[in-house]
Amino acid sequence: METLYIIVPCYNEEEALKDSSKEFKNKINQLIKSKKISKDSKVLFIDDGSLDKTWSIIKDLSNKDSIYKGIKLSKNKGHQNALLAGLEYVCDKCDMCISIDADLQDDIDAIDKMVDDYYKGYEIVYGVRDSRENDGFLKRFTAQFFYKIMNVLGANTIYNHADYRLLSNKALTYLLEYKESNLFIRGVVREIGLNSSIVYYERNKRIAGKSKYSLKKMFNLAMNGVTSFSVKPLSIITLIGFIVSIFSFMIMVYTLIVKFTGHTVPGWTFITISIWLIGGIQMLFLGILGEYIGKIYNEVKNRPKYFIERTTDDEK
Repeated sequence: METLYIIVPCYNEEEALKDSSKEFKNKINQLIKSKKISKDSKVLFIDDGSLDKTWSIIKDLSNKDSIYKGIKLSKNKGHQNALLAGLEYVCDKCDMCISIDADLQDDIDAIDKMVDDYYKGYEIVYGVRDSRENDGFLKRFTAQFFYKIMNVLGANTIYNHADYRLLSNKALTYLLEYKESNLFIRGVVREIGLNSSIVYYERNKRIAGKSKYSLKKMFNLAMNGVTSFSVKPLSIITLIGFIVSIFSFMIMVYTLIVKFTGHTVPGWTFITISIWLIGGIQMLFLGILGEYIGKIYNEVKNRPKYFIERTTDDEK
């Protein structure tokens, strides 16, 4: 039987962990009893520099039951880096791993189907939600816009798939070959190219606490995904620049004709609008170029993505 690790990034999840930890344990034991996974299977919590009692709860869980493991990052490094820390930590300890959030919005029972697909030969199994009926209008709108704009701009993502997925050890090993400083895991997993499947599930409401993904974080994630996987924004800049240049040439010709035919009229409104329009486009384009230059800057520095301050094994 194969060893499974359930990987759970946590940031200020003291309210959710009390209930979700029981659910994770029950799921592991259920799979062990049905002889789908080995008795060495674990639940790994990654404390992403939480400011509440998250780490204390993880330590207590680990002391009471060996099925729980935990690692604590030295500071908050973001969901993607916390998840990556967990994936790297379990790479030599499991045959397959499943990443899931601590709030249990992702249906934990979908794990059974993921494991079944793994035994059917799939190296990657994506958890994809059926709908967003439980989300508010703003959350639903921004999420749908996020996925659509990501794919339009070249980031190869699966609609309504976040970070709930199963990876075989082979797929995990391939994933960890990517060494970018700002690794966009959702996109990179699709680049691996191994045999994959999709498990659909209905997303639940949070069992406790509030969502940690603000609109700002969603925007930053989208920018990271696009600039990591595509130069299409730069191509769009070139195209718009070409169109504006043609338009400017036409305006120049029109201006000269008006000048030489003696029909010159005051053009304050037109000039003002033109200056502000061109100036705004230039600033936007400089911002996009800056995003790519900033990413190059971070990659060249090659700083560590995170530091593991301690683990629950150290606490014993």
